Amino acid sequence: MSIIIKSFAVRDENGQPGDMFYIKHGSSNFTIIDCCIVSDNREEIVQEIIRESKNKDITRFISTHPDEDHICGLPYLDEKINILNFYCVDNKATKPDPSESFEHYCKLRDNKEKHYFVYKDCTRKWMNDNDKNDGKNYGSSGINFLWPDTSDNNFIEAQKLAEEGKAYNNLSPIFTYELNRNIKVMWMGDMEDDYLEKIKDQVKWTDVDILFAPHHGRKSGKVLAEVLKKLAPHIVVIGEAPSKDLDYYRGYNTITQNSAGNIVFECGEDKVHVYVSDDDYKYDTSFLNDEGVQNSKLGNYLGSFKPKGAE
Repeated sequence: MSIIIKSFAVRDENGQPGDMFYIKHGSSNFTIIDCCIVSDNREEIVQEIIRESKNKDITRFISTHPDEDHICGLPYLDEKINILNFYCVDNKATKPDPSESFEHYCKLRDNKEKHYFVYKDCTRKWMNDNDKNDGKNYGSSGINFLWPDTSDNNFIEAQKLAEEGKAYNNLSPIFTYELNRNIKVMWMGDMEDDYLEKIKDQVKWTDVDILFAPHHGRKSGKVLAEVLKKLAPHIVVIGEAPSKDLDYYRGYNTITQNSAGNIVFECGEDKVHVYVSDDDYKYDTSFLNDEGVQNSKLGNYLGSFKPKGAE
């Protein structure tokens, strides 16, 4: 069975670039990361999620942080799929003028039967602990959290700022999705570069195949050169921030979501096939090999690569 990782090209109700992803695991897991849906696209996106997660037993939602461009439309998503496993960092974030989406975020965050607070090296059944329940093996999702360290003063300060309703970006966790002999991917939410500078030595950095650039690819979220060297990503996905705000990660292979639209990584046994929704994507793709693969349901085929774990 192919594993699907999809990054949606989305914007919130104010036209700001947002984040929303899902992972259709090879095990009986399905993971949604962040939510940014509006009236124009919410039915199409949510119906796709319902369809793709149909035969999965465990569905989790990971919220990186409660900025509107990462939680927009959360009430609608919850209404349609009934979020039972809500993952976020421990926080008491407030907002002076809370939106419906933020109020729903708080409702899920504070529900002890639904929330799971993530932190560095945490373990949980079916997230990264391959366990059995009632005799059924759900398998591990392959998700691991590298940050936050909840005792770290920098994180405690980020919690304080969020509780005061001043800032939320640095609540973002750092986590990876990984399968042996297959792809390894990293997310960092909207973590800002000055915060990353403070915590960089406390994170166990590791090689990745794909890095989703934090803060939608903005210069304010640029990953430090020394961290990039340790990650050695084969592809950096640059988000939908305005071109004037983007850092294009020169020296690294990139896919720019502004131009690519939705991006799909179809992961087989030893190859990853890359698709985008824009048929006219014309950026350099020489870092991908043409395997002659076509799947119109996934989009316009850009090329393929062998993940580091398969080498």
